[in-house]
Amino acid sequence: MLRFAESSSSPGDPWLNIAIFGAFVAITMIIVFRASRNNKTAADYYAAGRSFTGGQNGSAIAGDYLSAASFLGIVGAIAITGYDGFLYSIGFLVAWLVALLLVAELLRNTGKYTMADVLSFRLKQKPVRIAAATTTLVVCFFYLLAQMAGAGGLVSLLLGIGDAVGQSVVITVVGALMILYVLVGGMKGTTWVQIIKAVLLIAGAGVMTVWVLALHGFDFSALLDQAVATANNPAILDPGLKYGVNDISKIDFLSLGLALVLGTAALPHVLMRFYTVPTAKEARKSVVWAIWLIGIFYVFTLVLGFGAAALIGPEVIAAAPGGANSAAPLLAFELGGPVLLGLIAAIAFATILAVVAGLTITAAASFAHDIYASVVKKGKPEAGAEVKVARRTVVVIGLVAIVGGIGANGQNVAFLVALAFAVAASANLPTIIYSLFWKRFTTRGALWSMYGGLISAIVLIALSPVVSGSETAMIKGVDFAIFPLSNPGIVSIPLAFLLGWIVTLVDTRKEDPVKQAEMEVRSLTGIGAEKAVDH
Repeated sequence: MLRFAESSSSPGDPWLNIAIFGAFVAITMIIVFRASRNNKTAADYYAAGRSFTGGQNGSAIAGDYLSAASFLGIVGAIAITGYDGFLYSIGFLVAWLVALLLVAELLRNTGKYTMADVLSFRLKQKPVRIAAATTTLVVCFFYLLAQMAGAGGLVSLLLGIGDAVGQSVVITVVGALMILYVLVGGMKGTTWVQIIKAVLLIAGAGVMTVWVLALHGFDFSALLDQAVATANNPAILDPGLKYGVNDISKIDFLSLGLALVLGTAALPHVLMRFYTVPTAKEARKSVVWAIWLIGIFYVFTLVLGFGAAALIGPEVIAAAPGGANSAAPLLAFELGGPVLLGLIAAIAFATILAVVAGLTITAAASFAHDIYASVVKKGKPEAGAEVKVARRTVVVIGLVAIVGGIGANGQNVAFLVALAFAVAASANLPTIIYSLFWKRFTTRGALWSMYGGLISAIVLIALSPVVSGSETAMIKGVDFAIFPLSNPGIVSIPLAFLLGWIVTLVDTRKEDPVKQAEMEVRSLTGIGAEKAVDH
């Protein structure tokens, strides 16, 4: 008999889980307070004074990127849908090649604090910054939904809180901690939390991976055989269990892959991390470090997912509080009992806290720097006013994230993150690519591309089976799903590229050729970048 089957609906000791998590919060809060001592300027608050090395920043990027979706959602997806679940890992990892080859170094050379710095460099400042800030806030909101949903699912499992009110209280607590981290620590405190969390997450996943393999004589084939036997379904080893059911699901898979591979290079909270290093060389090194760490982790998820399928079974996981998101905690309980479950739960909580902190500071920086300082104050805010506005924005975003997280509770977090990637790839990536590589690109083309990609992605998501008309829909009992795909990327991403191209071609107004030449030289060589950053 499985330990979980023998236990109550809340495996392990809830008080032990709370104690371990409380210890982590206490330690990281001390680090955040120490890091906050030097938060005097906007550069300190947004970019940690550009004081991190490539290795440190790469670890923080991994901590930022390996979210609740990576740990809870993907392990659950592999445990339940086998091969098709692992496709999430492949997409998330391959995406970093796009970020490394096309974006990281050029972005670091051209910008200052946010993505909008790059997009507005040679275009009209006001409309482009407003559009970029809008897309940043929407992408961060979708991503925050996923993290908050992960928090609700995890706590429902660990503390046996099955009712919606109890889970809502927990989501509120996570949101309050997130607000405190960002208000106090800024980017420097957030970065250290992400580095610590990345080390803990990869180490924890590594220990569980070795443990699972040891139980099967370090024979991966034996593990797969047991997974098939426990699930009583050989199809978990074959493509198509989730995305090969019919033609629609196959197209949905292409749409998902497109969103994952192209979305990473356009995620605002990932792009902002490139500004925390002193040089473009360190930015490039950051991505190489991130690729190695993230790649190793995703190999672990393959073993953990099939390990959960073998030792617990897809039916038990699906029926547990938290559903698919409970696979990793249940596997930890099966392997090491309450103590390992408590440790893995604390790491999962740390994952959620670190990522929501990174998302929140990105959204706050976008509003304070791009809207308040650059548009409202025309680039000349009073001393300290920009950071004050950023801190107030943090509180507002935190409250919105709490409300949204309560609404999204129960959804598969990997899937919710995939929607955030689709919105990012649709709203941001075409304009980033065109701005960096197409001399003729105009302000009007940028606005049509960003707003067109953003609106099309959101409308298609609203009209998809994700929101209504399916068993797992966010809104139960209604059906207005006229768009058949769960992920809009295959429609909205090409549409955004097309809008930017066509509108630029028909636009009679030309942009400043001097600014275009300056941007090209700076993005490729870094000349002038340090001066712009310092002043």
